Amino acid sequence: MVGADTAWIIVATALVLLMTLPGLALFYGGLVRARNVLSVFTQCYSIACLMSILWLVVGYSIAFGGGDSSFFGGFGRVFLSGVDANTLSGTIPEVLFFAFQMTFAVITPALILGAYVERINFAFVLIFSGAWMLLCYAPIANWIWGGGMLAAGGIYGPDIGTFDFAGGIVVHESAGIAALVIAFFLGPRSDKSKPPHAPGLVMMGAALLWVGWFGFNGGSQLAADGGAAMAITVTHISAAAASLTWILMEKIRFGKCSLVGLVTGTIAGLASITPASGFVGPVEALIIGSVAGVLCQFGVDFVKQMIKIDDTLDVFAVHGIGGIFGTIMIAVFNADASWVAQIGSVVIVGVFTVIMTTIIVKVVGLIVPIRVANEDEISGLDMAAHGERGYEFSS
Repeated sequence: MVGADTAWIIVATALVLLMTLPGLALFYGGLVRARNVLSVFTQCYSIACLMSILWLVVGYSIAFGGGDSSFFGGFGRVFLSGVDANTLSGTIPEVLFFAFQMTFAVITPALILGAYVERINFAFVLIFSGAWMLLCYAPIANWIWGGGMLAAGGIYGPDIGTFDFAGGIVVHESAGIAALVIAFFLGPRSDKSKPPHAPGLVMMGAALLWVGWFGFNGGSQLAADGGAAMAITVTHISAAAASLTWILMEKIRFGKCSLVGLVTGTIAGLASITPASGFVGPVEALIIGSVAGVLCQFGVDFVKQMIKIDDTLDVFAVHGIGGIFGTIMIAVFNADASWVAQIGSVVIVGVFTVIMTTIIVKVVGLIVPIRVANEDEISGLDMAAHGERGYEFSS
């Protein structure tokens, strides 16, 4: 099965990159105002490029370098030192494992940008994203996926570790909490009244994310087998269920079912099933997705109305709450999972992410401004930051 495993993970790697480019770019780009669409595309594309280079330089080593520390993977794999085309990681080439994990390192900081669109300084985006991936994301990946302190043999004992199949904690919780922190320090937009400028782009982006998520979750099996097939199946079921319960709740609350609501429910279902996709079956996925479509929708209200943080595109409500919910549900549906480990890891990663994100925001803010000038925000970042327009408007 070595050849089959390699072939599948090559495909899965391409699918996960598709999630950021162009999936997330279209999803986020359609949600902002027309004068900011190119800024979102530029941020997504630039983050993908920068994270790829940093992952090669040292990020992969921090996460999967196999060092002696349970906190940090070390520097044994800097610039892929010691890795060639014949080096194996399990049944696949290690360079392919590197590439697959690189696509996760790309999308995680890209998810965060949904919290700060339409008002962020582009230089801050790049410096913050690079520092956050190396100092926050990579250590968390080491703790759970790299044999670190939250894995079996770590702080919970020799036989107990965190169950997080494809990133409920590593990707979605960390990105969601970081989004909330940076939105808090950044402050609200000067004008929050405008609706998404292109719901059609949002739908197309969500559709690409849905398809790409098969690689995200199915590829995390790291094998072409029944486990990968089940992960893909439960991923699809959860996404479909959450989409329907989101618009059902919209109909009950507001009298109408929106396209943006429908596809936001899709993402909520995908984020929620991500940690559990290797540990549950279709019926459990149906339950997880059905609850996620309601839970994450009320999460949007909680962030915007109760704690009053302008997380512009609801990153915490959809990804943070969804990832945390799915992580805890593993302990409900899988007897092998420990409640202590699942909840404990959510808390540990949450506290670490808040502290590290705050430090990075403050330090980077000393180097470059975090926010654009008010007149640039009003006129739009497409022209102010990049000198281009997404659309030509008639006078």
